[in-house]
Amino acid sequence: MDIEIQDDNFHDLALLQKIQADPDVSQAKLAEDLGVAIGTVNWHLKRLIEKGFIKIKRARRRKLRYIITADGIALRAKLTLAYVQQSFSLFRQVRGKVNALLDGLKTDGVTAIRLEGDGDIAEVCRLTCMEQHFMLTDRPDAPVLMVEGLDVRLETNKTNNN
Repeated sequence: MDIEIQDDNFHDLALLQKIQADPDVSQAKLAEDLGVAIGTVNWHLKRLIEKGFIKIKRARRRKLRYIITADGIALRAKLTLAYVQQSFSLFRQVRGKVNALLDGLKTDGVTAIRLEGDGDIAEVCRLTCMEQHFMLTDRPDAPVLMVEGLDVRLETNKTNNN
């Protein structure tokens, strides 16, 4: 079962987490922390307020305090679960693909591989290589596990010479 978490859900989850940590947080600070425009934060907050997930209290003259309602806490739990399920699904997909690529190398007697790329997907690849007892090397003649975003592919000397 594939679970997709939409960008709106991700922003809602991030906002709910930030507000729970600091109910007095400003929209400018939320926008900075989430890497989005203030207008985007404002739109999400208005939507969450209209749906009853957040309430606003005036803390000072121009200062607002955001209060997460019981429904908001339930939404945060639901979105957190969906996010975790999606993350584990992606982990399993990447791990499965890397295992399949490594199986072919094992058949050829290869025991060392070079890993090119960075980020979380590359880290999953690194852990999978270690789990399958492949030595990570910098040797230029070693097969290369290339990680570009979500794309993972194997490049071997045979592939490079064709």
